[in-house]
Amino acid sequence: MEDPVDLAIVAEVSRDARATLAQLSERVGLSPSAVQARLKRLESSGVISGYRAVLDAEAVGKPLSAFIEITPLDPAQPDNAPELLEHLDEIEACHSIAGDASYILFVRVASPRHLETLIRDIRLAASVNTRTTVVLQTFYESRPILPA
Repeated sequence: MEDPVDLAIVAEVSRDARATLAQLSERVGLSPSAVQARLKRLESSGVISGYRAVLDAEAVGKPLSAFIEITPLDPAQPDNAPELLEHLDEIEACHSIAGDASYILFVRVASPRHLETLIRDIRLAASVNTRTTVVLQTFYESRPILPA
């Protein structure tokens, strides 16, 4: 992506996905129809892959978050942990990582007891060892991704 107008549109949408076409138009200096056409092109090319609401985890009953590193019990087992864990809704993100662990999961749950149950479910579903770090406080997350 090298077009400066596309970059500006992506930056604005990243900051405020609910901005109207009129607002985006004003911010990037194009007509609303031109902005709409560019948005459609950016969406169809995959640069903009979706829009989502950012929820308050405490308000929806999941105040406890943690990072869980997982390592296969048997290094020879298939590397399919993401597929084996996909059904667990508490897992918000799964990242392949460098280091001793194979993956790190970001999870949100209602209580320490729920976290304990989730860890057991992860171990059973994927045949992995786990190492868990509980989040005490989050200063920021879900920051806008601004184009380089």
